[in-house]
Amino acid sequence: MKFKRVTVKKNERGILLRNGDFERVLRPGRYMLVALVDQLRVETFALEQAAFTHGLADYLMASEPAVVAAEFVRVELGETQVGLRSENGVLVEVLAPATRRLYWKGLVDVQVEVIDIAATAEVPAETTARLTQTQLRQRCVTGLAGVLQVQVPEHSAGVLTIDGKVERLLVAGSYAFWKFNRNVAVELVDLRLQALEVTGQEILTRDKVSLRLNLSATWRYTDVLKAFTQLQKPAEHLYRELQFGLRAAVGTRTLDELLENKTVIDEVVTGYVRGRLSAWGLELDGVGVKDIVLPGEMKTILAQVVEAGKSAEANVIRRREETAATRSLLNTAKVMEDNPVALRLKELETLERVAERIDKISVFGGLDSVLNGLVKLR
Repeated sequence: MKFKRVTVKKNERGILLRNGDFERVLRPGRYMLVALVDQLRVETFALEQAAFTHGLADYLMASEPAVVAAEFVRVELGETQVGLRSENGVLVEVLAPATRRLYWKGLVDVQVEVIDIAATAEVPAETTARLTQTQLRQRCVTGLAGVLQVQVPEHSAGVLTIDGKVERLLVAGSYAFWKFNRNVAVELVDLRLQALEVTGQEILTRDKVSLRLNLSATWRYTDVLKAFTQLQKPAEHLYRELQFGLRAAVGTRTLDELLENKTVIDEVVTGYVRGRLSAWGLELDGVGVKDIVLPGEMKTILAQVVEAGKSAEANVIRRREETAATRSLLNTAKVMEDNPVALRLKELETLERVAERIDKISVFGGLDSVLNGLVKLR
C-alpha cells in the first residue's frame, strides 16, 4: 500500500490520474491518496492561465460532460463562427472557426461571444472599436491575424474586394473585415489630383530623328468603382495611354515642326488620351512636355545651323550699316562741292583730329601755309 500527500492551492486545480487515465478534478485542499497497486499522479494547473491545453481536453468534452460543466467554460465553434474571448470583461483573443477549447472556471471570468460570419465579412462597428488600437493596451489581443483592419483617410476611398470580386466603395473611416473562410483585400485610392511622370521615351520623328522625351501629366478618379471594375490597374493603363499619345504626336511630325510649335505635343496627347479615359472613370487634367533631348550629333548639326543663321544675319546688318555710312559720305561730299565754306570747315575739322594725335608741331610760313599746303583737294 502506497500513501501520497497532495496539496492543491486556492489558485490551482489538480487532475488526478490513475495509471495515466483521468480519475477526477481536485479542488483546493489537502489530500491523502492511497494506492494498492495502481500508480497515482496529480497534475496541478494555475488558474491565472485560464486555457486548459492538456491532452485530456478532447476526452473530457467527449466523455465527461458533468466534469466539464462544473469546472470549465466550454467553447465549440462551427465552421462559420468566430469567438471573442474576454477575461474579466477585457477582450484578449479572437478565436478562429472550428475552435474547441476548455477554460478553467474560478479565478478568471471567461466570456466568449460567438459571431456568425457566414452572411457578411464586415465586423460590426462596436466590435471594430474594440479591436482598434489594441497595441496600446497593457495586454495585446491575440488572433488578430484573422481580422483585416482598415483606416480610410480623408480625401481617399477604399475598394473592397472579396474573393477577387469588387464589392463596394469605402468612404473615409475605420473598418474591419473577417478574413476567415474568404480572401479579403482593400485598396486605398487617393481622390485628389495626382501626378504621373512618363520618362525616357525614345521616339522617332517623321524625318527619322530620334528624340528622348519626358512627359508630366495630372489626373484624378471620376468613378473609382468603374475604374477598378473594368481595369486591373488604372494608373498603369493611364501610363500606357500617355505613351501611345506621345508616339502619335511625335511620330507623325518632323523635327522642324516640333521645334517651331512646342505646344503641339501637349495638345495632341491631351486630345488623344482624354477621349479614351472617359469610359474608364478617369479624367486627365493636364499634360506637359518637360524635356526634349536630342542625340549628340543632332545637337552639333543644329548648333552649326543656328551659328550659320546668326552669322548671316550679322553680315546683313554689317552691309546695311556700311551702305548707310557710304550714302552719308556721298551726301556730305555733294554739299561741300557747292559750298566752299563747308569745305573749309571740314578741312579744319580734319586738321583738328590730326593735331590731337601729334605731340609737337613746327609751323613754317604762317597759318595760311598750313591751311593751304597741308590740305589740298586738287
